[in-house]
Amino acid sequence: MQSLADLGAILPELWLALAAMGLLMLGVFTRRNAARVVFWLTIPALVAAAALVHGQAGQGPDRNEVFGGLVVIDAFGDFMKTLVAVGAVLVLVMSRGVARREGMDRFEYPVLVMFALLGMFVMISANDLLSLYVGLEMQSLALYVCAAFRRDDLRSSEAGLKYFVLGAVASGMLLYGCSMIYGFTGTASFTALSGLLAGGDPSPGIVIGLVFIAAGLAFKISAVPFHMWTPDVYEGAPAPVTAFFSIAPKVAAMAVLLRVMAGPFAGLFDEWQQIVVLLAIASMVLGAVAAIAQTNIKRLMAYSSIGHAGFALVALAAGSAAGVQAVAIYMAIYVAMGTGAWGCILIMRRQGSRTEAIADLAGLSRNHPRLALCFAIFMFSLAGIPPLAGFFGKFYVVMAAIDAGLPVLAIVAVLASVVAAFYYLRIVKIMYFDEPGEAFDSPPGREIWPVIAATAAFTLLFFVWSGPLLDSAAAAAVALLPEAADTAWNATQR
Repeated sequence: MQSLADLGAILPELWLALAAMGLLMLGVFTRRNAARVVFWLTIPALVAAAALVHGQAGQGPDRNEVFGGLVVIDAFGDFMKTLVAVGAVLVLVMSRGVARREGMDRFEYPVLVMFALLGMFVMISANDLLSLYVGLEMQSLALYVCAAFRRDDLRSSEAGLKYFVLGAVASGMLLYGCSMIYGFTGTASFTALSGLLAGGDPSPGIVIGLVFIAAGLAFKISAVPFHMWTPDVYEGAPAPVTAFFSIAPKVAAMAVLLRVMAGPFAGLFDEWQQIVVLLAIASMVLGAVAAIAQTNIKRLMAYSSIGHAGFALVALAAGSAAGVQAVAIYMAIYVAMGTGAWGCILIMRRQGSRTEAIADLAGLSRNHPRLALCFAIFMFSLAGIPPLAGFFGKFYVVMAAIDAGLPVLAIVAVLASVVAAFYYLRIVKIMYFDEPGEAFDSPPGREIWPVIAATAAFTLLFFVWSGPLLDSAAAAAVALLPEAADTAWNATQR
């Protein structure tokens, strides 16, 4: 009976694994329209996975450890799993037509996305260093193939190779850190580690292991100085893959970083806070400054994602339930505005060829006023202009840092946001005030516009109905840090 209860607790993961293998076999044995059939079956499969997660979602600090403590089911994991599933569904839907023109109209692509999502689910629910590593590698192996999906394209192959080599190094660092922790504590369980390290005063070996684990996870969220792969991979990978990279894997990696630092290593807060503060400052500054000189829209978005990872780390550095809640809110908003921005970028094609230069957006408001308006909404939101959703995401992050006694970090976040606003507003200026160039081709498929419209509406009207998201984020924070439940719920009321 216990084994059946354990299997029921991981029903979303089981469903994803079975559905992915089933769709893989269907694609292999379907002779005609395999890509189309598999794609349109993948979407409801992912929606069903999100529904299963939502169906088992709890409220408050309830935790359910299964499989001998290897996996934990709680409201925090449910919240983050829902985010990555929603992000994957939105990206797949809007990239369907683009994939046909990008030479990616093959059934393997949506199947790889499902396997990557399975890895994300496993790592988000990991309650042991080994289950964390297994989930991380399952995600990474699928993403390596996605980055090099266009085998005949030199840039795509280069992007896949760079991502694989640097990702292998990061995985090695993470595994070495896990072995150090196990060697000095005798356990890999998050629950056991939390008790052993609660007293503070750790040995140097444990601190070194913590540093290696933090470095491996920092690579996954593209935090400076582990960001080197991001601009090249974002530019070289096919546009639909880049859109997926910038959304779901980043949310999953941030969720893992939160669970690891706020769980087993909560007793080493003074040690890892210094690391997180340095990562946050470096990421925000580089993301703001380096993007100014970019002329390629995909590279600009790469540096933008680095900067946004830094903002999320600001809230993590607070080490409080309010900080966890701020990260959850920020990542939810980032999924919406990031997906919409990439949807606009996917439309950038002229005479059948993809265009990626920022200058190609000149006069877009006259050629495609609807597209220019949506793109402007996303750019203003990414810059943090009120009353758009991006402003509230940064507001909660900065307030968490101030409440935790980190005014310098909050000031750096505000200054970095001001600097970054320059290149976001420059895109708006190019679209509305520069002389128009040649019009873009018609969007490849009608699926992309509903996604852009829905995410634009969410970004624009977030302040009208933000209550449900704030409550869900607060419940996630309570689940991760039950001892600070009152802080999280009170922050929601503010």
